[in-house]
Amino acid sequence: MWEGRRVLVGVTGGIAAYKAAELVRGIRRRGAQVKVVMTRAATEFVSPLTFETLSGNEVSWELFPKGRRWEVGHIRLAEWAEVLVVAPATANFLGKAAGGIADDLLTTVVLAARCPVVVVPAMDAGMWANPVVQNNVEKLKELGHKFVGPEEGELASGLVGKGRLAKVERILEAVGEALAEGELLAGRRVLVTAGRTEEDLDPVRFLTNRSTGKMGYALAEVARRMGAEVVLVSGPTYLEVPWGVEVVRVRTTEEMRDAVLERFPGCDVLAMAAAVADFRPVRASPGKIRKQEKFMLELEKTPDILAELAGRKEGRVVVGFAVETEDEVERGREKLKGKNLDLIVVNNPLVEGAGFGWDTNVVTLIDCEGKVEELPKMSKRELAGRIWRRVARLLEG
Repeated sequence: MWEGRRVLVGVTGGIAAYKAAELVRGIRRRGAQVKVVMTRAATEFVSPLTFETLSGNEVSWELFPKGRRWEVGHIRLAEWAEVLVVAPATANFLGKAAGGIADDLLTTVVLAARCPVVVVPAMDAGMWANPVVQNNVEKLKELGHKFVGPEEGELASGLVGKGRLAKVERILEAVGEALAEGELLAGRRVLVTAGRTEEDLDPVRFLTNRSTGKMGYALAEVARRMGAEVVLVSGPTYLEVPWGVEVVRVRTTEEMRDAVLERFPGCDVLAMAAAVADFRPVRASPGKIRKQEKFMLELEKTPDILAELAGRKEGRVVVGFAVETEDEVERGREKLKGKNLDLIVVNNPLVEGAGFGWDTNVVTLIDCEGKVEELPKMSKRELAGRIWRRVARLLEG
């Protein structure tokens, strides 16, 4: 797992910076390549020469280094890394990273990184407990960054509290987990649907729902990070396409059905996260419907794309999503069995932090073996990771 892999270590300006030397040595001893990026403050605690000696590579800390050949350093480093670990991560770093501030080499690398990011905080207990710091931590977790520590113990100030850098062995475990996760779906072809569909009433109006596509886009992004080749069939949304993901844009249910049917034979996994319209007008008016006292609208069912494809999955893993406002588990089980799914993700939009528009979700996972797992509120990126890990086990048989 470690041999030949590429780990980038970010070191910020805290007293625990000296422990990063042991981390770098541990990574290299496991057979991985390691490079180090320091903040200018970090160089006040440990010299770059120390990390150059331990890593066997040049250390970077300046955005505009003098006397070196020109290149876009932060892009080069971000593209090189398979995992980026920041240890120690100071309160100052957390604030910058959460706010998208890129005023030194390390923060620009973090913004440009497309790999898993492991953050290892270390600071005084009072700073860690500060609501501003905790807010920043939550923002970074929502972005998918993984946190290790801090731990309880004696701090540099002489006080005892939560703020110590996590033990190096624990950090190495987290880096190893991130490296393994980066290969979890390697070589797999994943098809994800996201967003809503729209069914026209007339040239001005249409029937739709409240889906924003956030869950489906998170699934696509995380699957790509796990090594999969990802195609995203997306209904209308304002979201940006995740880096490295092929997107196919559709609007109506029929367009989504055609796009998915065409690509389904070439995939190993289908994750049908789109909120597909259940009904459409029997006839769309060719002209704008005038305002009336009463208006009768005749609807018909749209095709059930998920059931159609799951009926011919032939060894593929098919994941469905269901929105239910009552009896979620029972109805989820019915859909799982009725549509021949391998896994279904059920949520109730009436629960705070769940459903459409939120960056978080609260779901229950039900698999084909009858296992029910109720998950607490978490970011949709974190949830996507949980779902793909379950899918990887199903793929292994």
